[in-house]
Formats: sequence, C-alpha cells, structure tokens
Amino acid sequence: MRNLISLLLLCGAGTFLSAQDKPLDAAYLRTHAETRGFMLGRPTRAKPAPDGKAVLFLRADPRKSKLSLYEFDVASGKTRELLTPEKLLKGAEEKLTPEEKARRERMRVSGAGFTDFQFAPDGKAILLMLSGRLYLVPRDGGDVKELKTGEGTLQDPKFSPDGKMVSFVKNQDVFVYDLATDKERAVTKGGTEKKTHGLAEFVAQEEMNRFTGYWWSPDSKSIAYEEADADGVEVWYVADPAHPEAAAFPSYYPRPGKANVKVRLGIVPVAGGETVWVEWDAKEYPYLGSVHWSKAGPLTITVQTRNQQELVLLRVDPTSGKTVPLVTEKDTAWVNLEQDVPRWLDDGSAFLWSSEHDGGPRLELHEKDGTLKRVLVPSKAGYQNLVDFDGKTGQFVFHASLDPTQSHLYRGVLDGPAVALSKEPGVHNAVLSKDQSLYVHQALLADAMPKTTVHRADGSLVGELPSLAEKPPFVPKAEVLKVGDGAGFYASIVRPHDFDAKKKYPVIVDVYGGPGHNKVMAPMHTRLLDQWLADQGFIVVSIDGRGTPGRGRDWERAIYKKFGTVPLDDQVAGLKALGKKFPELDLDRVGITGWSYGGYLSALAALKKPDVYKAAVAGAPVTDWHDYDTHYTERYMGVPDKEDPAYKEGSLLTHAGKLKVPLLLIHGTADDNVYFRHTLRLSDALFKEGKDFEVLPLSGLTHMVPNPLVMQRLWGRVAGHFQKHLGKPTPRATGPN
Repeated sequence: MRNLISLLLLCGAGTFLSAQDKPLDAAYLRTHAETRGFMLGRPTRAKPAPDGKAVLFLRADPRKSKLSLYEFDVASGKTRELLTPEKLLKGAEEKLTPEEKARRERMRVSGAGFTDFQFAPDGKAILLMLSGRLYLVPRDGGDVKELKTGEGTLQDPKFSPDGKMVSFVKNQDVFVYDLATDKERAVTKGGTEKKTHGLAEFVAQEEMNRFTGYWWSPDSKSIAYEEADADGVEVWYVADPAHPEAAAFPSYYPRPGKANVKVRLGIVPVAGGETVWVEWDAKEYPYLGSVHWSKAGPLTITVQTRNQQELVLLRVDPTSGKTVPLVTEKDTAWVNLEQDVPRWLDDGSAFLWSSEHDGGPRLELHEKDGTLKRVLVPSKAGYQNLVDFDGKTGQFVFHASLDPTQSHLYRGVLDGPAVALSKEPGVHNAVLSKDQSLYVHQALLADAMPKTTVHRADGSLVGELPSLAEKPPFVPKAEVLKVGDGAGFYASIVRPHDFDAKKKYPVIVDVYGGPGHNKVMAPMHTRLLDQWLADQGFIVVSIDGRGTPGRGRDWERAIYKKFGTVPLDDQVAGLKALGKKFPELDLDRVGITGWSYGGYLSALAALKKPDVYKAAVAGAPVTDWHDYDTHYTERYMGVPDKEDPAYKEGSLLTHAGKLKVPLLLIHGTADDNVYFRHTLRLSDALFKEGKDFEVLPLSGLTHMVPNPLVMQRLWGRVAGHFQKHLGKPTPRATGPN
C-alpha cells in the first residue's frame, strides 16, 4: 500500500460559499488539477548515458500528461527533442491492454506517452515501449525500428547485458528477440493466466516494490524466471457498474490467512534447454522477495517467511539450483524488505547489505560467505537506503537524514568518511552514470518547486534540465516542527495567507498515519493544496505518529497488531500538542481527511473519537483488514486466526455503531488495490446501524485519481464538507487556550 495522498490532493472545486461567505477559488483548483500540482512540464526519469556524455529524460507539456523523450548534451549544455509519441504512432491513438493498465496501476504511473526508456549497454540505442509495441531508437539520428514481435500482449521489455537481444514477457512466457536476425523465440513454455512465467505476482508489485519476474545472467546466456502458480488463490473481479455491457477484469487477489500464489524460480538457457529449478524451503519461506544477478557476484535471492519475521539471503548455484544461506535477518514483528541490496564488489570478495541490528537501518559490508565485516553507515547517522554502488572503486551513494522530514545524498567509500552531496532542506534523489563520473540530482526543496540538475562526480554543476512547468501563484505558509513530550511527533501546520492571530480557526488534519510513508515532509510542492484549503478559512495540520519510518526500529514496530489503536492515539496526542502550542487552533472543531491508509484512519477517527474529530472524509479506505492483501496486512497485523483480536479491533465494521459525526466516504468503483467492496461493506454496516453518512462513488476510477476534472470537483466536495460542518474562524478570547 504505497501512498497516494498526493494524487488525492490533485483535486477540487465547488459552487458553494467559503467560510468567509465568498465563492471558493475554483480557478486555482482547476489550474492545480490540470498541471498535476504544477509538476507537469518538469523533467522526469532522467538517466545519464553509459558514456556520461548526455542525459536523457522524459517531459510533458505544462498541462498535458503525455511524455516525450529529450536529450541534454553535457558538453554544450543544450537540450533537444529526440522523439514524441505522435511521431511513433503517426497520429494513431495510444492503446493500453488491461495487463498494461494493471501494471501501471501497481507502479503508480498515470501519464501517457513514454513512461520509461532503457539504454542499450553501449548507449548507442534506446528501447521504448508505446501502445503495446517495442521500438529501437538509434541515438545517432537513424531511423526508428519497430521490433517485429508476434501476436500477444508485451510486458517488461529489457536489453540483454550484451545488447544483442531484447527480452519481454508475452502470453505469460518469456521471449527473446534477436536484433541481428529480427526474429523472436520463446525461452519458457507452458505459461498460462493461472501459472505465469516471468511476471511478478500481484503482491510483489504492490507491496514488495518488485516489478519484474525475470532476470538475465551477466553473460546473456541464461535467464532466471519466476513461475507464479495461482491455483487455489481467490479470483476477484473488477467491473464497471456504469458499463454493464463490459466484461469484468479478473485478478488473483490473496487475502490474509488464505492461499497465496506459489512461487518458484527457474534458470533456463536462452538458446534452449531444460529449466533448473532453484532449491529452497518454499513451505517455510513462500515469498520470493528479490533476485540479484550481477557480473560481480553470484546469483542471489531473498526469501521470506509468511509472517515476514524472517528473511534469508541465499546464494544460488545456477547449474544445480542448490542454495547456500549468506545472511539471516529476524525480528519479533517484521523484517523490512529492501530491493537495493545486496551489491557486490567487482572481485566478488564482499557485498553491501542493510539491516536493523542496532535499532534502525544501517549499511553493512559482508564477506562473500555472509560474515559481517564492518558497518559502513550506522543507524545513528540516519541511514535510509542505498542509491548506487561502484563495485570497482568501492564508492557508494546513499540517502540519510536524522530528520525524517528530509532525505539527503551522501557519497561514501569503503574505508573512509562520507561527504554530503546535498545541503538545501528538502528531499534529494540522484541517478548516477555507470562509472559515477556524472549524476542527475533531483531536489524537492522546502522553499521552492522541484528542480533537476546535472553534476560531475566532484559535485560541480554542469547544468539544469529545462522545465516548462507553470509556477504556483503562491508559496505555502507552512511550518514543519516537532511537538509533544518525550519522543514527540513531527508535524506540519499550514495557516491561511490572511491569517489573523486574533481568531480561532477550525482545524483539518490531512492524514496518512500508516507504515512505510511520512506525511510530514519538507518539500514545498506537497503543501500547495493544504495551503489552498487553509485559505478557505482553516488551519491544516499533519502529524506522523508511531509506525512511520525514519525514527528507528521500535518506533516503526510499535503498531504491530495495533492498527486500531496506536496510530489513532498518536494522531490525537499530536493534535493536542499542537493545540497547546498554538492557541489559534480550535480543537473543538477538528476535521480529518486522507486516502488509502489515511482514509482508513480518517474513518476510524470519526467512529472511535467523536469527542475529538467533528467531521471526516475517508478516501478509498480499507474497512476490514481481512479484505486487503496478504503481504501488506500480515506484515503488520500477523497471519490471522478465525477470531484474531487485532483484526477485530482494527476493523471499521466493528465500530460502525459508534458513528456520531458527519462522514463522507469516497471510492473509485474500479479500484483493484483497495476494492470498492470496502466502502460498500462499511456503508452497509452504517446503514443497518441507522447512521447518517454520505458516499461519493467515483465512476470507473481506480485507486489513483488522475482525471483533472474529477480531481477538481473532488477536492471542492471535500472542502465543502468541512465548511458545512466545522464553520468559519471566530474571534479568539484572550487568556489561555
């Protein structure tokens, strides 16, 4: 359940009056929605060429989500357009198969046109996929070549390491395409919709951050592929009630305590031959977490127990399928799965690994047999994750910050101190060239909109990738701070631009509050709609309680089997701490809104804490954790028994009879992550309890809400709900709050 708050917040408008008895600023909402929060037109997916002489990136127009391909020349600093979707399709409309739509949904991709690209290993060509077709684009200006693939739905294309072939999954089997002969051939056989070859299963894509199901050997002679057998897994269907003539789209959806997809890993010669199946105890470790096969080190896989309290890194012998354990991680709650490790030294003598052995994430160096050699970045330094590693020089780039609202870039070496690559407050990301001589730096700044720059290894600026994005008409009046006693809570507060210290303002809590995501972050662009909402006569706050990352193992694991209590208790405690510090907050008039886990928490707040929260809007909420997927839910709630108390306490259905405050439920009818079933079940429970509430179904929409008009209208409805039930600012009496 990756966060979708930003997508929910790209919405708004209404025809009602504001808290100051004037129409809402629908014009801003329209602009915000059409520009995707002023992010359209900015460079994205920027990647240095293998030779470090150019940077390629995707970019859309300021109010169109269709991405085209551009090249930034390092020597001259000039940018040129390489290719547009219109040129490839020659005026034809882009078409997506249901499988590609589902894959994009898992990857949270909502734009059109080119969504990604790949360099050939020598950098001389680019591989693109558009409208179900594969194209080879020469960088020297030669003719674009469409690969002559046969009938079927193509997914997950890749270059072979030697650049002589292109691989993809078609009709549930892995294929390779020989670029010299223009012929394709099947590498695996017998794949079906129920038993796929080369595709990552649903929970791998949705919850493990693993989007591929096959991996090339470094010598381009073999492919390791996942076989995912869904026999016995429940089939759930997504249908559009607005189009009953259209068939429902089926998917295998594993629920807590029920059957999961059975996964195994095979290795097959590209030229043809029998599959060698990798041997591990799949009954004890049913989850295939990650697969790494690099030139420097051996084929390695990570496998997890069903309850995710144990993870093992295994070295694989590709010729026999035998495995040897290298590292075992255990935790009484759960072990976090990281896709960025292991990373091997070029000589295969050691590898980088991350663990939480000293109370938080840290980066380690291990001998080739798995023995811990030393800690490279301790948890006390605020280590977050590995960005890049040069196995030849031993240099690595990583994210770290002692402040969980920020993320900074550092360059380290195996035998020396690290140096900072970013300093401005915000969240910083980087993509490095193959030899780390060049890197692209994306800065999501606290006091400005995002920018993307190109740097040499020493940090010197080469240039900025040009943006076409429109500028927001205002800068958010936002403050990020820490409140409360003891460990305290990180929080943000956004006041209206015409804030009057002599008044008390109704409060809206913009919440996520769940694991894996911090809602309270420094970047300015995340506060634009909060500022708009505040300008309608509110103060908007966000609070990160226990369960959110960046504050150590115990802080994060405090929510284990306590979804129904700890996250909400911390929201209340953080809110009261804010009210104590800022007397302009009227804690007698508090509303709460969020999406996904934030929608769940908003509804839970309305049901369990009507003395604190006087109105709520819950977007796409999980209403009963028995109906969400296995890998996410069981990680935090345990594998359920029939009457598991954690699941009962954490279910909104358990508390339906307690509703006393206005509640608006919003949900996409085609959601295949948090199914529309969730809102229907809560609606049914509330109705049978005789409760008043509202439901807004979003016809045909999924867990994402990319449609500008829908986003515009939606956020206006949210604002109207709170204006109606919380009122407007009132004069503040002197004296204590």
